[in-house]
Amino acid sequence: MKAMVMAAGVGTRLRPLTHFIPKPMIPIVNKPALEHTLELLKKHNLDEVVINLHFYPDMIRDHFEDGRRYGLKIQYSQEKVLLGTAGGVKRAERYFQETFVVMSGDGLTDINLSKVIEFHKKKKSLATMVLKKVDARFDYGVTLIDQYNRIEKFIEKPAWSDVFANTVNTGIYVFEPEIFDYIPKNKFYDFGRNVWPLLLAGKKPIFGYEMNSYWCDIGNLQEYKRAEKNALEGAVKIKIPGKLKSKNIWIGSNTYIHPGVKIAGPVVIGSNCRIEKGVTVDSFTTIGNNSIIEEKAVLSDCILWAGVHVARGVQLRNCVIGNQATISENISVFEGSVINIDEKK
Repeated sequence: MKAMVMAAGVGTRLRPLTHFIPKPMIPIVNKPALEHTLELLKKHNLDEVVINLHFYPDMIRDHFEDGRRYGLKIQYSQEKVLLGTAGGVKRAERYFQETFVVMSGDGLTDINLSKVIEFHKKKKSLATMVLKKVDARFDYGVTLIDQYNRIEKFIEKPAWSDVFANTVNTGIYVFEPEIFDYIPKNKFYDFGRNVWPLLLAGKKPIFGYEMNSYWCDIGNLQEYKRAEKNALEGAVKIKIPGKLKSKNIWIGSNTYIHPGVKIAGPVVIGSNCRIEKGVTVDSFTTIGNNSIIEEKAVLSDCILWAGVHVARGVQLRNCVIGNQATISENISVFEGSVINIDEKK
């Protein structure tokens, strides 16, 4: 089977992290979010994938190439002008002649896609929306289904006064190719705002699949940090890079860690890193590949991307440090700070 992965978004709500990197390339435990999505697709035998591109397209294309090293065949659909979720899929219509899956490239989930597809076919559904119960947030479309799982009401990102259920649209869909009959060509068109209401009004066979698996939309800094923490504590079933050296401590290849370093998991340390004497690496910390942590630095509950240089005596707590950043000697960076630089300069 084939899948379409949406990776064209700009990710404005994650700035400054997404000033110089497309949102699907944001790392979660040292792997791009998009890579976790592709691994999930491969696990469920969805081995032909189309990825749409727009913002820093070459960064995605250069990393994943033709997909061969992931056991996939990847094609790309580059949008010079954003076409929306449905418009982007319509642009890739030629690739999909049978049942296909649509997923976001910047979410994190371990959903059993095989069961979703089985449900879709059993219901003889034109379009199946994967739903998730949430506690309080309604930044997503809210959906109501009947006793047979047929969608009977849907509102995209409702106001509080319009909330009628706590099951939200995850942006994971299974479609029959007839879906393209409901999407115009070369026009900005959205699944949530346009297609689902159209299908509902036309009383088409559309169904909702309620998932119990993990799902997190990495829409803002808070959700990004939550996804990272959940991955470290094992709340989502994904492949964490590196070797599991002891309980909840993963270390990459060619990494030097001085015997005097204190590490309290869960922690992920990337490949080709150097962690010097007297460093403390506390719980829920990720250190990206090719990073250097100098003597007596203290890292706690923070995310360091690739190539970060932390100087002697620096204290980092509850912060995100972008690619190739240098944190000068004896500086402290605390509580929710984000540091990012333009790698191209």
